[in-house]
Amino acid sequence: MQEYKPGTEEKVISRTRKSLKEPPMYRVLLHNDDYTTMDFVVELLMNVFHKPFEDATRIMLRVHRAGKGECGVYTYEVAETKIETVHQLARERGFPLKSSMEKV
Repeated sequence: MQEYKPGTEEKVISRTRKSLKEPPMYRVLLHNDDYTTMDFVVELLMNVFHKPFEDATRIMLRVHRAGKGECGVYTYEVAETKIETVHQLARERGFPLKSSMEKV
């Protein structure tokens, strides 16, 4: 036990950050190719990006017509994981589908 010494004061100093910064966000993109089927892209958008059928179809058509389409906006780690999942599933099915991310 500590001995009580009158005249001694203890202070607890705590500091808090004045503001927290939001993490940077990244846009995940799918890129068009001549081999990946439209059905697979829709399935991927529904299962990996949790898009309803109508949104998945709209995004797939944008990828097909414009050459690329946005799947969603995520933090770096989540975007990276989604891209790796897309590449893994595409490889398993024999498709050369590519996905990338860009900072928002």
